[in-house]
Amino acid sequence: MKLAVFDCDGTLVDGQAAICEAMEATFGGVGLPAPSRTEIRRAVGLSLPQAVRRLLPDSTSEQQQAMADAYKQAFRQARTEGRVSQPLFEGVREVLETLHAQGWTLAVATGMSDRGLEHCLANNGIAQLFSSLQTADRHPSKPHPAMLEEALFETGAQPSEAVMIGDTAFDMQMARGAFVRAIGVDWGYHHPHELLEAGAEAVAETPAQLLEQLLK
Repeated sequence: MKLAVFDCDGTLVDGQAAICEAMEATFGGVGLPAPSRTEIRRAVGLSLPQAVRRLLPDSTSEQQQAMADAYKQAFRQARTEGRVSQPLFEGVREVLETLHAQGWTLAVATGMSDRGLEHCLANNGIAQLFSSLQTADRHPSKPHPAMLEEALFETGAQPSEAVMIGDTAFDMQMARGAFVRAIGVDWGYHHPHELLEAGAEAVAETPAQLLEQLLK
């Protein structure tokens, strides 16, 4: 068994524009100035209430949940209007298809919702490659290890047989909590030194380099 668990946004797909626009609409809807796009991008990977708490530290849990719900509504509206773009990063499809062809089991662990993840994978034509999908709808926010632990359970893999691939320190910390190897990617939302400090054994600069690290 070889299990590769991928984060989604910032690792598989580039959805930062849609995320930033939905968060800006969420803050504007309650009459608050939106955080900078840099701040918003750095919160990507957390579940929505935790992301709001990071962006608005003085908010209550009720406010965080209300803004999370408003964000979902803004994102759904943008998708309905055709304003959401979540393309695969160049080279990622080849990584997934190569691993799958070589007998690897693939999974996703993401702060996205079930509906959002399914829509994203289906639109990119890669849903059939994954054996386990773990989202914020059914688990505590990263860096809690629950998503990884469930992916291990569903696929029958041992921690020593798995690797987590992600672009944020939250992904690396989650892997460490589940006793799983972690490899960071340098095309997402956190800097390489943050990934290494959080527990990454290496940081890939390109998808081709990631594939080399996984297959060596």
